[in-house]
Amino acid sequence: MLDTAAEPRLDELVHYAAKELDMPIALVSLVDAERQWFKARVGLEHAELPRNVSFCGHAICGDELFIVEDTLQDERFAANPLVTDLLKMRFYAGVPLKSPDGHRVGTLCVIDDRPRKLSEQQRELLLALAAVAAWELARVHWMPPSPAETGKIP
Repeated sequence: MLDTAAEPRLDELVHYAAKELDMPIALVSLVDAERQWFKARVGLEHAELPRNVSFCGHAICGDELFIVEDTLQDERFAANPLVTDLLKMRFYAGVPLKSPDGHRVGTLCVIDDRPRKLSEQQRELLLALAAVAAWELARVHWMPPSPAETGKIP
C-alpha cells in the first residue's frame, strides 16, 4: 500500500476529520520499519516522515486511541523535531488501523499546534472515522473486487 495512488474517499475522510474536530492537520498514515507515509493528508505538505520521529509509530504499538494532549509536557516527545521545529506540534491523537488479518498498518490521526483535550464525543468520532478508514483500506487493497466492480455480474 505504500506509495500507492491517492484515494478520494480517504481524502474526504481526513478533510471531514479535520473540520469536525477543528484540527489543522488530519492524516491517514501507513507505517513501515523505516518511515510513515501519508496515504491521505490535509494541512501537511510532507508526503512522508522518518519513523524514528513518528508519533504514529507509537500509536500503532497499541490497540487503543493514543493521545498526547501537550507534547511539551510529555518527556517522550518534548525534544522531538516535529515538536521543536518542523510542525511545532503540541497535540496528537491517533487510532491504529488494522488489516483484515489484524496487523496494525498505520493510523488515522489529527494534529494541532496547541495543546488540546478531546471530549468523549470527539473521541468516539475519531474512533468511528478510523473504522471507516480501515474498512476503506481493506476494501481497496485486500478484498477481491465485487462482481459489480469488475462488471461481471453473474
